[in-house]
Amino acid sequence: MNAENPIWGLISTFGLMSLFAVGGAAAAVPEMHRIAVDVHHWMTDKQFADAYAIAQLSPGPNVLIVTLIGYAVAGIPGALAATLAMCLPTALLAYYVSRLLNRPNQSRWPGLIQAALVPLSIGLMAASALILAESTDRTLAALLLTATVALVASVSRINPLWILLVGGLLGFAGIV
Repeated sequence: MNAENPIWGLISTFGLMSLFAVGGAAAAVPEMHRIAVDVHHWMTDKQFADAYAIAQLSPGPNVLIVTLIGYAVAGIPGALAATLAMCLPTALLAYYVSRLLNRPNQSRWPGLIQAALVPLSIGLMAASALILAESTDRTLAALLLTATVALVASVSRINPLWILLVGGLLGFAGIV
């Protein structure tokens, strides 16, 4: 196994990360950012933010950010390697844990574990939002847009796609 091969770097990075991504790939965004931008220099802050935006706009699971990072590093083979490395270990672990938790016993542990994971997942998603805001909000207009979107999203029932569309139009117009 050649340590210089970017494919092995993607596999080892995302294979290990998948086991700690409680709440899915979206919860691991801060760590993905740290590794892809700061540690390996696979991407810039802007490239990471753009890849994240594309992954969020695309239909399908949030794990698409991993695919885009892999593609940026090593093309289609990198995209496949990163995606499989992020999905396969977690899928296998989830399968075996679910079989263990679904055994017919009266233990309180499954409910306690699930209840404990809720605040952890919320905290990881909040950290993801903070990392992305710090890497993209370079102007007062961008900072105000982020704060406005956070406020509107938290107090209204507006479909997030409309909010994304308005943000995209503001970016296209050069306002942010």
